[in-house]
Amino acid sequence: MAQKPKVDPHVGRLGYLQALVTEFQETVSQDAKEQVLANLANFAYDPGNYQYLRQLQVVDLFLDSLSEENETLVEFAIVAAI
Repeated sequence: MAQKPKVDPHVGRLGYLQALVTEFQETVSQDAKEQVLANLANFAYDPGNYQYLRQLQVVDLFLDSLSEENETLVEFAIVAAI
């Protein structure tokens, strides 16, 4: 199981989302990538997160995930786009 990103509790939501994006980009573990992308997809449901997700280019991350060989990543990316 992937560890939670190490984030200072004072950095807020933007910092937490940045830590998730960084973890997704840096990890080699497919399980960790799946968990992080699922978390980002969950954050995408809240309209209050849109400005942060856009700033962090998470939409591009979802779109890039559509071409992954890992079907779970593709599924999470599709769900986030809906």
